[in-house]
Amino acid sequence: MLLLAACGFVAALWPDTAAAHGVSARDADFVQTITGMAIGPFLYLGAKHMVTGYDHLLFLFGVVFFLTGFRDVVRFITAFTIGHCITLLGATLAGVTANSHLIDAIIAISVIYKGFENLDGFDKVLRIRAPNLLAMVFIFGLIHGFGLSTRLQELPLGDGGLISRILAFNVGVELGQVAALTVMLGFFKMWRASQSFERFSNLANSLLILAGAGLFVYQVNGYMHEHGHGSEEAPHGEHAPDDPHHDDAHHDDAPTVEAIEEPKPAVSDPSAVETPEPAPVEEPSTEPDEGAKGHGHSHGHDHSHKPVDEPADEPVQE
Repeated sequence: MLLLAACGFVAALWPDTAAAHGVSARDADFVQTITGMAIGPFLYLGAKHMVTGYDHLLFLFGVVFFLTGFRDVVRFITAFTIGHCITLLGATLAGVTANSHLIDAIIAISVIYKGFENLDGFDKVLRIRAPNLLAMVFIFGLIHGFGLSTRLQELPLGDGGLISRILAFNVGVELGQVAALTVMLGFFKMWRASQSFERFSNLANSLLILAGAGLFVYQVNGYMHEHGHGSEEAPHGEHAPDDPHHDDAHHDDAPTVEAIEEPKPAVSDPSAVETPEPAPVEEPSTEPDEGAKGHGHSHGHDHSHKPVDEPADEPVQE
């Protein structure tokens, strides 16, 4: 029992192992090649899913842990079987499904519940009477069946022969369950005959709770990773689109700033652009004033135009 509980805990911490009872790509490809009314592969996949499903096996282990009579074993296993058959068939036919991580997380809670109940936790810890165990096994059977249906609907079922394939998968689950229970009951029969059963029963159920907790954390982490992937795409742009400090705004403004700031050095230096070279100042002429009365304006060059026709001799006339 310690080995089984330890295997469940390791399965919870090792993703590839914990997901072994899920629908693999190989199984999907295997079913994809099926034609006609073949039901053998679904029978096989149903049995494989049960015997490799650590959460299902751990729950069954907890159910039969203290069952000694054959009649009690039949009662509880029948209640569990009826429960998972109802949801496996009904949910698959109706096309009702849910996130597989959430369903498996609830199944992990069922493992924790059974270990806690085996330790008489309701009376010793919560100080209340434990719920009817047969009813709880039936309810958890419904949840396990919904998980099985979710896995089954991941396979390409097709339209023709749908009911027969669902039934074949269900029968395979029951055969796998019988095989697992046969091994468990044989193990318990030998273990109860030894003196270590009383000493290690509490430890075994404590490990059962620990394994269920590990499976629960693994499934919740898988769900958070799956649904948090979209929000993790923001770091590729480093900011959310509605962030006022988004990089896009920075990239849009950068060329504009450069375009404005680039000519600033030329404008800010008035000596380089705005101020023209001062015009050469003409020195006072030593020539008589008559020469200065030339054309009346200067072109700013070294030569001047002397008048020819102006009446220079007018002052002579009296």
